[in-house]
Amino acid sequence: MSYAVEQSVENNNFPQKKPNKWYKNWKYILSIIIFIVAVLLTVMIYYQNTHFNSNITINSIEVSGLTTDQALEKLQSSVLKNQIYIGEQLILEGTETEMAFTERDLPEIREILRSQATFFPSSEAKTYFLLPSQTDEYRSEVLRTELEQTLITMNDELTAPINAQAILEEGEIIISESINGEQYDINSLLDEFDKQDYTSEIYLEPIYLEPIKEDSEIVQKQVEKLQDFLQHTVEYEVEDQVHSLKASDLITSASVSEDMDIVINEHTIPKQIAKINETQSTLGKDFTFKTHSGSVISVKGQGYGWALDVEKESKLILEAFETGKTSISASNIYGNGWSGEGFGYGVTANNGIGHTYAEVSIAQQRMWIYREGELVLTTHVVTGDRSKKQDTLPGVWYILFKRTPYTLTSDDYAIDVDYWAPFTNSGQGFHDADWRSNWSGNAYHNAGSNGCVNVPPSVMKKVYDNLRVYDPVVIY
Repeated sequence: MSYAVEQSVENNNFPQKKPNKWYKNWKYILSIIIFIVAVLLTVMIYYQNTHFNSNITINSIEVSGLTTDQALEKLQSSVLKNQIYIGEQLILEGTETEMAFTERDLPEIREILRSQATFFPSSEAKTYFLLPSQTDEYRSEVLRTELEQTLITMNDELTAPINAQAILEEGEIIISESINGEQYDINSLLDEFDKQDYTSEIYLEPIYLEPIKEDSEIVQKQVEKLQDFLQHTVEYEVEDQVHSLKASDLITSASVSEDMDIVINEHTIPKQIAKINETQSTLGKDFTFKTHSGSVISVKGQGYGWALDVEKESKLILEAFETGKTSISASNIYGNGWSGEGFGYGVTANNGIGHTYAEVSIAQQRMWIYREGELVLTTHVVTGDRSKKQDTLPGVWYILFKRTPYTLTSDDYAIDVDYWAPFTNSGQGFHDADWRSNWSGNAYHNAGSNGCVNVPPSVMKKVYDNLRVYDPVVIY
């Protein structure tokens, strides 16, 4: 027993062992590993901060693994095909150009680099788009113009949409049906072109011209415009009468322009003006005339009289309806004057002859001159020779002009007179006749004039002074 104890004591007195060296080596190795990792991390971080990740594109140009300077160089050397598609259809192959990037675009490229940076390398695909700070004039101007012209040319071959519109047909307002077309909306496509990314190929979604629909605000305004138009009335004044011409009665077909103006397509205005003309005009008609003796006769209008130019008057009234005028006076008058003048328009008294006129009775061989209803002169006369069929022509005429003195000429003679006042285009008129000796009441049967009204020289000056140009001359 004692031996065992002693042995145990002896063992406790042995010196302790020192730590192994492997512990120090481990710390050293760890430090090296940390250093290496730190270096690798530093290198990786630097690389990640200066190089693009994998699968990174700018404007569809691959820049994976490139620095910003390298990316700029690649962008600058890249070619733009400048091809434009609508849907899948290639419609324009522009001129190939190089991208317009410059050194001024580096800050933007660096910003893209920062935005795509990850702590560890990444292969996630990302696409970025960048516009050059320097304007690409070909792209923004020339190519855009080429696109516009191409679309215009294409539209010429395509069916245009048909707009719904309010129209007047046979006096009723109806709304026509809209129909879709195939033409492109050029302005909208150009706007989309301006928004496209700066890439080699440009894809535009088809945008078609839309017709104006039946329930649109535009069509409703057209309806209201036509409704108002149908209530429009033009007061048409002819002499002393005013005729109310209603659009609802005369306009059978009309539409509304883009500027919201009324466009009249069909109308019956000429028929209405022709009716008014037939009722009021005096040209070629018989005048009711009360003679000096008090009898009422009918005398054919000859040189004297007027009529409406129906075609010209209709155009004026049509314009009045289109422009919204509410009143118009007749202004296109014609007749049997030398230049187509119509005389007597505006004269409504005494059945259109008025109260100032010259009256000649062939049967009585006498003339009377009235001014404002008052008899100012009367004298016996000699009219055309009946036996030679050179009668003074009956009818309502007017004084064409006056001359003093004057030479009357024909194929057979040339005679000087002191006073001359013609009333027919064929050469009949009032004049003195100092060569005449027969002034009897029946001289005109076989010793009359060549058709003129011969006036005794003693009173011719007074006759001449009381005759006015354009005054009516009534011969019966």
